[in-house]
Amino acid sequence: MLYLLIALALLYSFLNGYRDSSSILAGVIASRAMHPRLALYMVAAASLIAPFLFGSAVARAITTGLVDTSVITLQTLVIAMVAALGWNLFSWWRGIPSSSTHSLIGGLLGAVLITNGPGAILPSGLLRVLLPLFLAPILGLALGYLVMGSLLFLLRNATPKANDSSRRLQVITTLMLAVSESSNDAQKSMGMIALGLVLAGKLSSFSIPIWVLVLCAFSLAFGASRGDWRQIRNLGGKIYRIRPLNALASQVASSGMILTASAFGMPVSSPHVISTSLMGSGASERISKVRWQVAGQMATTWAITIPATMMVAAALFKAMIALQGLFGGSVQGMLIHLAI
Repeated sequence: MLYLLIALALLYSFLNGYRDSSSILAGVIASRAMHPRLALYMVAAASLIAPFLFGSAVARAITTGLVDTSVITLQTLVIAMVAALGWNLFSWWRGIPSSSTHSLIGGLLGAVLITNGPGAILPSGLLRVLLPLFLAPILGLALGYLVMGSLLFLLRNATPKANDSSRRLQVITTLMLAVSESSNDAQKSMGMIALGLVLAGKLSSFSIPIWVLVLCAFSLAFGASRGDWRQIRNLGGKIYRIRPLNALASQVASSGMILTASAFGMPVSSPHVISTSLMGSGASERISKVRWQVAGQMATTWAITIPATMMVAAALFKAMIALQGLFGGSVQGMLIHLAI
């Protein structure tokens, strides 16, 4: 079960990098600031390096800070990871801009509830995890609006050459955004593996072994290097026509916000923050510039991710119990057989 959990967590990390790189690259590619392939490899390199520069506060928040580790088992974590991966793959297949962070939190909450009941969820940890998740997109919208408004004021007498400067600056801000995304997202798979090692008796207390850090960083970076081009086109063109200044403002706003969240150990969804900061940047120029119907569709998808993955986790556990009763054997054995 431990090996299965590690494999699932690394696959989750790969998909996380694959999908989230599209959010990072949407602005810089839509504004033609960098060659798409060069930008992709730069984001991948930043995703590889960033996990080594930050601590494990986010990893603790979504694991030992969220659930009572004295009552859950490896089976619970495997169910959570399968539910999160299932939803991520489904949303990717359907082209839905969902959040890997939301799917993991939903999968973990659903698995813990169905296997151990609500008493295994720590109320203070639940608030610490859910509050940033839901407030971050709103703050991203406001911050994107303010940063863009400030840039418009400062550049009110600028010539069209300001667009060239905005494109050049995006090399730096895209790098910052990639580092901030990786600083928060890499810790989620690291946290699940570390908790699994504690539950398996391989670690006496929660910590991130260096080999876990290396594997998760490489998985995230490899996923980022592939790039979900369909999502890049969707985000870069469907909300509104992104100008260089829009991309620059949103990158400054979202990278600063995600880095702050990582420093305080708060898990946030990078695609949500990046998307809403782009919306705020466009709205700062003209409210009608943003296609709010598209934004509403994205928000609806985001809202259903946690409940959906909670239900997937519950359904998975019930299916395992039913198969166990029908064919005999343990739920653990059924999970391993299903994965193989």
